[in-house]
Amino acid sequence: MDRPIFQDLVPLPRVWERMEAVERRLVEVTVAETPFLTEIAQHLLLAGGKRYRPLLAMVAAELGPNEGSEPIEAGVAVELVHAGSLYHDDVIDNADTRHGVASANANWDNTAAILAGDFLLAKASEVAAPLGEEAVALIARTYATLCEGQVSELVWADDFDHGPDGYRNVIGGKTASLIRTSARLGAMTGGCDRDTIEAISEWAWEMGLVFQITDDVLDLVADEAFLGKPAGSDIGEGTFTLPVLLAANGTEGRAIRELLSGGRPYSMEAIAEVIRITVGGGYVDAALDEAVERIRVAEKAAQRIPGNPLAQIIENLDQYLLDRVESART
Repeated sequence: MDRPIFQDLVPLPRVWERMEAVERRLVEVTVAETPFLTEIAQHLLLAGGKRYRPLLAMVAAELGPNEGSEPIEAGVAVELVHAGSLYHDDVIDNADTRHGVASANANWDNTAAILAGDFLLAKASEVAAPLGEEAVALIARTYATLCEGQVSELVWADDFDHGPDGYRNVIGGKTASLIRTSARLGAMTGGCDRDTIEAISEWAWEMGLVFQITDDVLDLVADEAFLGKPAGSDIGEGTFTLPVLLAANGTEGRAIRELLSGGRPYSMEAIAEVIRITVGGGYVDAALDEAVERIRVAEKAAQRIPGNPLAQIIENLDQYLLDRVESART
């Protein structure tokens, strides 16, 4: 994970002790009776990643009095859901790489990747089971929401008509829902009161939307060295994100629709022109302005946490995403 940055933002020793335990448990619980399945299932886990979701669970748990190991299990469960969904996403997208290594589908094949993803999702439920019925139901409901978000994205591929509202429904399902669940499950296992659980859940929901909006903007404005793939890859896959959808409904919307009217594969020239119109027309800035506003909504939600002992740390995490937003403007 991107530990140097996050350790500065979250200077709580117990959080990092628990994160170390999360890493160990991720390996322990993904050992299968079949060594081949173990190898595939641990492939992306061992490659690393930000571990943003379990970190949010550990931070939220600090809002409650529970000093036990339950928050660790919560962090493991949400990361297993995230990892399992990535295996499936890579098959859907025919992706070649993930976390700087070959994706499971590229390293083996689609069947192996799908089965490994299913295994990780099953393990998430197994890990969550001792945390109680509410925790298991939350994990199951969240994965169902992830699937709905992903299916909506598939249904709306190459389509402008769902517009910005449809886009927000997609990213709410496929990204923000699990980020919200991470904080919610952390707060639940930390022994937080109901008001705190609801407030930190709303905070995390908004931050999850910001996380995805920023990623989608970076796909348009960052270079290939940063992205690890060509700029505009989302457009190339028929996924029209918030800035492009705003542009398609703007003054030069007809030009964008005509550029992409021939169906995939879209030419690199067409994609580059769509990006030029989207950036030049101010639609990237409009999307980032929405992200900033959502950070402000998240801050207001965090202010509802009774006697919030982590106000500065939550502010640090808010600033991390705000800096990410501002970096996408340059």
